[in-house]
Amino acid sequence: QVQLVESGGGFVQPGKSLRLSCAASSFRAFNIWPMAWYRQAPGKQRELVATISSDYTTVYADSVKGRFTISRDNTKNTVYLQMNSLKPEDTAVYYCNTKPPANNYWGQGTQVTVAS
Repeated sequence: QVQLVESGGGFVQPGKSLRLSCAASSFRAFNIWPMAWYRQAPGKQRELVATISSDYTTVYADSVKGRFTISRDNTKNTVYLQMNSLKPEDTAVYYCNTKPPANNYWGQGTQVTVAS
């Protein structure tokens, strides 16, 4: 059973940075799968934030372009999201999953709150 465990969230002031991690376990051939970060803000639908393919090509939502960086370490079966210049509108629960997402892979997510 694949498990994706997100960590690294927290409460930060606007303009600060956070680095999220997503550790995958029991995930065969992790290195060939496109992985992504998603987020869901209160009262809103879950949205795609960033994607990284097996060849390390990255794609970002317009709202985070230039501020967030997705990366992966296939030796550790881990995906990262470096978030800089955080804004209050980045407040959400952040999840990782494959791209497209697998319904049975969703984890608990990690809460990111950006406020003064």
